[in-house]
Amino acid sequence: MALLLEGNDGNNKGGHPRTFGKPPPAAASIVVFCYATTHPVAPFAQKRRPAGAAGRQGGGTTIPRMSSASCIAVIDFETTGMVPAQGARATEVAIVLVDREGRAVDRFQSLMKTGAWLPPFIVQLTGITPAMLETARPADAVMREAARFVGDAPMVAHNAAFDSRFWQAELALAGQPAPHAFACTVLLSRRLYPEAPSHQLGRIVDHLGLPRAARAHRALADAEMAAALLGRIQHDLRTRHGIADPGHDLLGALQRCARKGMDQWLARHAMAQRPLPGLATAERPSAP
Repeated sequence: MALLLEGNDGNNKGGHPRTFGKPPPAAASIVVFCYATTHPVAPFAQKRRPAGAAGRQGGGTTIPRMSSASCIAVIDFETTGMVPAQGARATEVAIVLVDREGRAVDRFQSLMKTGAWLPPFIVQLTGITPAMLETARPADAVMREAARFVGDAPMVAHNAAFDSRFWQAELALAGQPAPHAFACTVLLSRRLYPEAPSHQLGRIVDHLGLPRAARAHRALADAEMAAALLGRIQHDLRTRHGIADPGHDLLGALQRCARKGMDQWLARHAMAQRPLPGLATAERPSAP
């Protein structure tokens, strides 16, 4: 569920409290975008899952046997509300693992049974019903499996302030730590694409010409589109700004960079990543 209160920087600092059941002030607007898609995750390339590995889809049971150390985990939650501290719980989680080249290498998706009340308008919005959640796996089991799937990969979400809270809260209820660093594609897209009319997930995807899912309000669809957006951001950092390695550490620093000085900041980092003359390629030993 990509929820974004326009007029703040994706984390609601200085904004209005975002609670369901109350209309937002006239100066703000809450827009909810969730989608379902069969499009590839990244517009550039999509890597096939290694033989013998399988991602978790719904009732599946196999966790991929691959290292997440070189991947980024793009996550999205569907929820009963906005704030875990006010009793909101997750109803669905989806995660897309993306490699350094922006290619999707695996996916995880599951509904979650928490016993929390599901507001009728959330049922109408998402299509997730109490009956579906009644037959879903317990939330603590789903979250432990999700944590194993992510491993030590850093994480990304569209409006990470929202999804990171639910990641931490649901893992805490499952007795699991949540040490993962988050980067936010809302903050990053605002810095790299300031000309976009909106940075809501569906509209920024349209602005950049990325694959747009049919609107169906489900977690995997939003995670797929956020992963495609991440791939485009990394592609543009390489090709437009000369950043050889737009990894998670750089993304986390970039989202905190002021837009006014961003070009100079990127130029310094591009220069720092360039190999020194004579050290770009190691000498090969002579063939026998």
